[in-house]
Amino acid sequence: MQAPPFQADVTDSAFTLETIGHVASDYPDKFGIPRQPGLAPSARAILYLSPTFDDPLAVEGLSTITHLWLTFVFDRSPNHWTPRVRPPRLGGNQRIGVFASRSTHRPNRLGLSLVELIDVECTSKPSTARVPIAGSRLAGHQSRVKLHLRGHDLCDATPILDIKPYLPWVESRPDAGTGFAPSSPPRHRVTFSLAANDALQRHDDGQSLARLIDEVLAQDPRPAYHGRASSPSSLNDTARCYGVFLRDVNVRFRVVDRDGEAEIHVEAIEPR
Repeated sequence: MQAPPFQADVTDSAFTLETIGHVASDYPDKFGIPRQPGLAPSARAILYLSPTFDDPLAVEGLSTITHLWLTFVFDRSPNHWTPRVRPPRLGGNQRIGVFASRSTHRPNRLGLSLVELIDVECTSKPSTARVPIAGSRLAGHQSRVKLHLRGHDLCDATPILDIKPYLPWVESRPDAGTGFAPSSPPRHRVTFSLAANDALQRHDDGQSLARLIDEVLAQDPRPAYHGRASSPSSLNDTARCYGVFLRDVNVRFRVVDRDGEAEIHVEAIEPR
Protein backbone atom coordinates (compact mmCIF):
# COMPACT_ATOMS: atom_id res chain seq x y z
CA MET A 1 0.00 0.00 0.00
CA GLN A 2 1.43 3.36 -1.01
CA ALA A 3 2.12 5.80 1.83
CA PRO A 4 0.16 9.06 1.75
CA PRO A 5 2.10 12.14 0.57
CA PHE A 6 4.00 13.92 3.29
CA GLN A 7 2.45 17.11 4.61
CA ALA A 8 4.31 19.23 7.15
CA ASP A 9 2.44 19.82 10.35
CA VAL A 10 1.60 23.46 10.97
CA THR A 11 3.80 23.37 14.07
CA ASP A 12 6.81 22.52 11.86
CA SER A 13 6.55 25.75 9.85
CA ALA A 14 7.89 28.10 12.53
CA PHE A 15 10.18 27.77 15.51
CA THR A 16 10.99 30.08 18.39
CA LEU A 17 14.71 30.59 19.04
CA GLU A 18 16.12 32.38 22.04
CA THR A 19 19.28 34.47 22.06
CA ILE A 20 21.81 32.99 24.51
CA GLY A 21 24.20 35.93 24.38
CA HIS A 22 25.75 38.77 22.40
CA VAL A 23 29.22 39.34 20.99
CA ALA A 24 31.40 42.36 21.69
CA SER A 25 33.51 42.68 18.56
CA ASP A 26 36.43 44.54 17.00
CA TYR A 27 34.03 45.27 14.10
CA PRO A 28 31.58 48.06 15.06
CA ASP A 29 30.07 48.10 11.55
CA LYS A 30 29.38 45.60 8.74
CA PHE A 31 31.83 47.30 6.36
CA GLY A 32 35.29 45.79 6.69
CA ILE A 33 34.31 42.50 8.31
CA PRO A 34 36.19 39.60 6.63
CA ARG A 35 33.82 37.56 4.52
CA GLN A 36 34.79 34.35 6.32
CA PRO A 37 36.06 33.55 9.83
CA GLY A 38 39.79 32.97 10.32
CA LEU A 39 40.93 35.48 7.68
CA ALA A 40 41.83 38.06 10.34
CA PRO A 41 43.26 36.00 13.22
CA SER A 42 43.97 39.11 15.33
CA ALA A 43 40.28 40.06 15.51
CA ARG A 44 39.08 39.85 19.12
CA ALA A 45 35.59 39.23 20.43
CA ILE A 46 33.92 38.47 23.73
CA LEU A 47 30.73 36.45 23.92
CA TYR A 48 28.69 37.55 26.95
CA LEU A 49 26.16 34.88 27.83
CA SER A 50 22.75 36.20 28.87
CA PRO A 51 21.05 35.57 32.22
CA THR A 52 19.85 31.98 32.72
CA PHE A 53 22.40 30.90 30.10
CA ASP A 54 25.38 32.41 31.95
CA ASP A 55 25.51 29.63 34.53
CA PRO A 56 29.19 28.58 34.78
CA LEU A 57 28.00 24.97 34.84
CA ALA A 58 26.83 25.39 31.23
CA VAL A 59 30.42 25.88 30.02
CA GLU A 60 32.03 23.24 32.21
CA GLY A 61 34.65 21.42 30.10
CA LEU A 62 34.79 24.18 27.47
CA SER A 63 38.29 25.26 28.51
CA THR A 64 39.70 22.05 26.98
CA ILE A 65 38.35 23.00 23.54
CA THR A 66 40.19 25.35 21.19
CA HIS A 67 37.60 26.11 18.49
CA LEU A 68 33.85 26.60 18.51
CA TRP A 69 30.97 26.80 16.07
CA LEU A 70 28.73 29.78 16.77
CA THR A 71 25.23 29.89 15.33
CA PHE A 72 24.16 33.53 15.06
CA VAL A 73 21.67 35.88 13.42
CA PHE A 74 22.51 38.33 10.63
CA ASP A 75 20.45 40.88 12.54
CA ARG A 76 21.54 43.81 10.35
CA SER A 77 20.47 42.13 7.11
CA PRO A 78 17.03 42.79 5.61
CA ASN A 79 14.18 40.42 6.36
CA HIS A 80 13.47 39.78 2.68
CA TRP A 81 15.48 37.39 0.52
CA THR A 82 15.76 36.44 -3.15
CA PRO A 83 16.48 33.05 -4.75
CA ARG A 84 19.65 34.36 -6.42
CA VAL A 85 22.47 36.50 -5.00
CA ARG A 86 25.71 38.12 -6.25
CA PRO A 87 28.71 36.90 -4.21
CA PRO A 88 31.64 39.35 -3.90
CA ARG A 89 34.04 36.56 -4.94
CA LEU A 90 32.35 36.60 -8.36
CA GLY A 91 32.83 40.36 -8.75
CA GLY A 92 29.39 41.35 -7.47
CA ASN A 93 27.80 40.89 -10.90
CA GLN A 94 27.38 37.15 -11.49
CA ARG A 95 24.38 35.54 -9.80
CA ILE A 96 24.09 32.11 -8.18
CA GLY A 97 21.48 30.44 -5.99
CA VAL A 98 21.31 31.70 -2.41
CA PHE A 99 21.79 28.17 -1.06
CA ALA A 100 25.01 27.83 -3.06
CA SER A 101 26.38 30.91 -1.30
CA ARG A 102 27.14 32.26 2.15
CA SER A 103 25.16 35.42 1.55
CA THR A 104 23.82 37.25 4.61
CA HIS A 105 20.49 37.70 2.77
CA ARG A 106 18.95 34.33 3.64
CA PRO A 107 15.41 33.11 4.39
CA ASN A 108 16.14 32.77 8.14
CA ARG A 109 19.22 35.05 8.36
CA LEU A 110 21.17 32.35 10.21
CA GLY A 111 24.98 32.40 10.19
CA LEU A 112 27.64 29.92 11.25
CA SER A 113 31.11 31.03 12.34
CA LEU A 114 34.14 28.95 13.33
CA VAL A 115 36.07 30.86 16.01
CA GLU A 116 39.08 30.25 18.22
CA LEU A 117 38.40 30.08 21.95
CA ILE A 118 41.12 31.90 23.88
CA ASP A 119 39.74 31.95 27.43
CA VAL A 120 36.67 31.09 29.49
CA GLU A 121 36.10 33.78 32.12
CA CYS A 122 33.62 32.85 34.84
CA THR A 123 32.57 34.72 37.97
CA SER A 124 30.03 33.95 40.67
CA LYS A 125 28.24 37.24 40.01
CA PRO A 126 27.76 39.23 36.78
CA SER A 127 30.86 41.31 36.03
CA THR A 128 32.56 43.13 33.17
CA ALA A 129 35.29 41.37 31.19
CA ARG A 130 38.87 41.61 32.42
CA VAL A 131 39.95 43.03 29.05
CA PRO A 132 36.91 44.56 27.28
CA ILE A 133 36.76 45.31 23.56
CA ALA A 134 37.66 48.96 22.93
CA GLY A 135 34.87 50.81 21.14
CA SER A 136 32.28 48.05 21.59
CA ARG A 137 28.74 48.89 22.64
CA LEU A 138 29.08 46.02 25.11
CA ALA A 139 32.36 47.20 26.67
CA GLY A 140 30.63 47.73 30.02
CA HIS A 141 28.33 44.71 29.76
CA GLN A 142 28.19 42.27 32.67
CA SER A 143 27.77 38.51 32.70
CA ARG A 144 28.82 35.54 34.80
CA VAL A 145 30.31 33.86 31.69
CA LYS A 146 32.51 35.65 29.15
CA LEU A 147 34.06 33.67 26.29
CA HIS A 148 37.12 35.36 24.79
CA LEU A 149 37.35 34.63 21.06
CA ARG A 150 39.65 35.32 18.14
CA GLY A 151 39.55 35.12 14.32
CA HIS A 152 35.81 35.75 14.01
CA ASP A 153 33.66 37.48 11.37
CA LEU A 154 30.94 38.91 13.63
CA CYS A 155 29.65 42.47 13.91
CA ASP A 156 29.51 44.11 17.33
CA ALA A 157 26.43 43.12 19.37
CA THR A 158 25.57 40.16 17.10
CA PRO A 159 23.04 37.85 18.81
CA ILE A 160 24.25 34.27 19.34
CA LEU A 161 21.83 31.33 19.29
CA ASP A 162 24.05 28.35 20.04
CA ILE A 163 27.60 27.15 20.77
CA LYS A 164 29.07 23.80 19.73
CA PRO A 165 32.60 22.38 19.87
CA TYR A 166 34.47 22.03 16.58
CA LEU A 167 35.61 18.44 15.93
CA PRO A 168 38.36 18.42 13.26
CA TRP A 169 38.35 14.62 12.87
CA VAL A 170 34.84 14.72 11.46
CA GLU A 171 34.34 18.33 10.28
CA SER A 172 37.59 19.00 8.40
CA ARG A 173 37.30 17.72 4.80
CA PRO A 174 40.20 19.01 2.65
CA ASP A 175 38.89 16.96 -0.30
CA ALA A 176 35.53 18.77 -0.36
CA GLY A 177 34.44 20.61 -3.51
CA THR A 178 34.06 24.35 -2.89
CA GLY A 179 32.52 25.67 -6.09
CA PHE A 180 33.27 29.30 -6.93
CA ALA A 181 35.53 29.77 -3.86
CA PRO A 182 38.23 27.08 -4.18
CA SER A 183 40.82 28.95 -2.10
CA SER A 184 41.22 31.91 0.24
CA PRO A 185 40.97 35.37 -1.36
CA PRO A 186 44.19 37.09 -2.48
CA ARG A 187 46.02 39.29 -0.01
CA HIS A 188 47.43 42.71 -0.92
CA ARG A 189 50.20 44.82 0.47
CA VAL A 190 49.13 47.31 3.13
CA THR A 191 51.22 50.42 3.83
CA PHE A 192 50.84 53.15 6.46
CA SER A 193 51.41 56.88 6.13
CA LEU A 194 53.57 58.74 8.65
CA ALA A 195 50.41 60.17 10.21
CA ALA A 196 48.86 56.69 10.52
CA ASN A 197 52.01 55.27 12.09
CA ASP A 198 52.09 58.16 14.53
CA ALA A 199 48.47 57.47 15.51
CA LEU A 200 49.34 53.81 16.13
CA GLN A 201 52.26 54.84 18.33
CA ARG A 202 49.89 56.91 20.49
CA HIS A 203 47.17 54.25 20.69
CA ASP A 204 46.96 52.19 23.89
CA ASP A 205 47.04 48.95 21.89
CA GLY A 206 48.83 50.13 18.76
CA GLN A 207 50.71 46.94 17.89
CA SER A 208 47.63 44.72 18.07
CA LEU A 209 45.56 47.31 16.20
CA ALA A 210 48.19 47.52 13.44
CA ARG A 211 48.03 43.75 12.94
CA LEU A 212 44.23 43.85 12.76
CA ILE A 213 44.28 46.72 10.22
CA ASP A 214 46.78 44.86 8.05
CA GLU A 215 44.76 41.61 8.11
CA VAL A 216 41.47 43.33 7.30
CA LEU A 217 42.67 45.72 4.60
CA ALA A 218 44.90 43.13 2.90
CA GLN A 219 41.65 41.48 1.73
CA ASP A 220 40.38 44.74 0.19
CA PRO A 221 37.09 45.32 2.02
CA ARG A 222 35.65 47.61 -0.66
CA PRO A 223 32.34 46.57 -2.26
CA ALA A 224 32.92 44.31 -5.25
CA TYR A 225 31.20 46.74 -7.61
CA HIS A 226 33.82 49.40 -6.78
CA GLY A 227 36.55 47.21 -8.30
CA ARG A 228 38.52 44.94 -6.02
CA ALA A 229 42.32 45.20 -5.75
CA SER A 230 42.69 41.99 -7.76
CA SER A 231 41.08 43.70 -10.76
CA PRO A 232 42.86 46.20 -13.06
CA SER A 233 39.81 48.46 -12.80
CA SER A 234 40.64 48.99 -9.12
CA LEU A 235 43.64 51.11 -10.14
CA ASN A 236 41.19 53.71 -11.45
CA ASP A 237 39.78 54.09 -7.94
CA THR A 238 42.79 55.88 -6.43
CA ALA A 239 40.95 59.16 -5.90
CA ARG A 240 38.34 57.62 -3.60
CA CYS A 241 39.04 57.48 0.14
CA TYR A 242 37.31 54.85 2.25
CA GLY A 243 36.83 54.56 5.98
CA VAL A 244 36.44 51.35 7.98
CA PHE A 245 35.65 51.23 11.71
CA LEU A 246 37.86 48.89 13.73
CA ARG A 247 37.67 48.85 17.53
CA ASP A 248 37.66 52.50 18.62
CA VAL A 249 39.12 54.05 15.44
CA ASN A 250 38.19 55.01 11.89
CA VAL A 251 40.82 53.76 9.44
CA ARG A 252 40.91 55.86 6.27
CA PHE A 253 42.54 54.25 3.23
CA ARG A 254 42.95 54.38 -0.53
CA VAL A 255 43.93 51.89 -3.21
CA VAL A 256 47.07 53.12 -5.02
CA ASP A 257 48.99 51.93 -8.08
CA ARG A 258 52.46 50.57 -7.32
CA ASP A 259 54.04 49.53 -10.64
CA GLY A 260 50.77 48.13 -11.93
CA GLU A 261 49.90 46.39 -8.66
CA ALA A 262 47.15 47.54 -6.33
CA GLU A 263 48.30 48.50 -2.85
CA ILE A 264 46.14 49.44 0.13
CA HIS A 265 47.48 52.62 1.70
CA VAL A 266 46.33 53.75 5.14
CA GLU A 267 46.22 57.54 5.15
CA ALA A 268 44.88 58.24 8.62
CA ILE A 269 43.72 56.53 11.81
CA GLU A 270 41.24 58.71 13.65
CA PRO A 271 39.21 58.28 16.84
CA ARG A 272 35.62 57.18 16.23
